[in-house]
Amino acid sequence: MATYEYLCSRCGPFDVKLAMGTAPEVYGCPVCTGSARRVYSSPGLLPTSNVAAALHDQEEQAREAPAIVSEVPPRSGVRQQPHPALSRLPRP
Repeated sequence: MATYEYLCSRCGPFDVKLAMGTAPEVYGCPVCTGSARRVYSSPGLLPTSNVAAALHDQEEQAREAPAIVSEVPPRSGVRQQPHPALSRLPRP
């Protein structure tokens, strides 16, 4: 779904969510039911942080050329303790 902006001459601007490419040039105002014309504006893009951009680049690179693993990595020496709530569960 895409958000399209319309401008009613009586009520002002409002947004409508419609399937992409199906927005008509004129749409009924939800307040006064009059006709409102479609307004073309810049898309709502936000700048990406450096961390998010680096993760995105890393993910794209892994998709195109994944790392090849030749052996199973060794287990770490730290054993995870079970959750304390598990000890209170009934035993069969």
